[in-house]
Amino acid sequence: MRSARVMALFSTGLAALPRGMAWAQASAQPVAQALAEMQLEAQALPQTPLRASAAADASAAPETNNSGPVEEYFADWFERVEAAQASQPHWMTPLVTVTPRLEQEVRYDQYWESRGNGSTLDIFDSGKGLELIPTETNEVLINPPAYQFKGNTATSANGWLDDQFLVVKQRLLSANEDNGNYIVTAFLGITAASGNSAFTNHTWVVTPTIAAGKGWGDFDIQATTGVAFPFKNQSTFGTSIATNVTFQYHFMQYFWPEFEFNNTYWANGQERGGKDQVFLTPGIILGRFEIYKRIKMSIGGGYQVAVSPKWVDTTEQTPQYKHAWLLSARVTF
Repeated sequence: MRSARVMALFSTGLAALPRGMAWAQASAQPVAQALAEMQLEAQALPQTPLRASAAADASAAPETNNSGPVEEYFADWFERVEAAQASQPHWMTPLVTVTPRLEQEVRYDQYWESRGNGSTLDIFDSGKGLELIPTETNEVLINPPAYQFKGNTATSANGWLDDQFLVVKQRLLSANEDNGNYIVTAFLGITAASGNSAFTNHTWVVTPTIAAGKGWGDFDIQATTGVAFPFKNQSTFGTSIATNVTFQYHFMQYFWPEFEFNNTYWANGQERGGKDQVFLTPGIILGRFEIYKRIKMSIGGGYQVAVSPKWVDTTEQTPQYKHAWLLSARVTF
């Protein structure tokens, strides 16, 4: 060490002084003794390499979270879903009526319709798909287009229907079963003119909707009212107002029988203006059966029958069909 070399040179220099300068040697002796003591103390200290010391300092530093806001958002996804669903009623989603509740699921529906002219319509998926809860008060529905097969006629056809590809829900008010058992939600749906030529309306449609529900013990009522505004061809298709009301009961954990009232009124239109199309739909849904942890499944079915108006064979048939069988399967997560 440099300090040891300095002290050695200092001692050698003192010894080399002439005898005539003994007074200098005597006066410098205390300094040499102090330097020797400093050398002993320095040798007694632990000799830690610089790199090891730096590594120790680095390991002692607190850990920092390098994840960004996007990673944190997706990491907390299911916590937000649970918080959103904990603050609302836990009713079952009806067969036809779009529930005002926020739900996260994958859904498939199947309709088998019989029309007044003897033809049949088999509708695959019926415009259902993926439902997500991105915030504690919002839901986004991403729906693929339904596929339809028209049979029992000389002009049988099949193809894609117009696609209500996006529905956004904004929950306005809600309380779970312990705090009032009610909910109010606003929707906005957008339908694209994407269907095959035999089934498309040739126009985009925007449908704002208000929905609400109230429960009393195991019984609840869920209802929606929405207005479909076509961008064009209003004189042909008309502006329709759809109202759906569901009466639902829950018993023995997995049983959800229901009765729905489904009404569509056309405010205008060449063939349908002023008409009311009314369906009655009894049905039952079974669930929620646990598959794995938070993943659960429900399945249900119903029978829908038209009660108004009297069927007339026109281009725009009203009611659109006489009766139909309904199947609905959902997997929530």
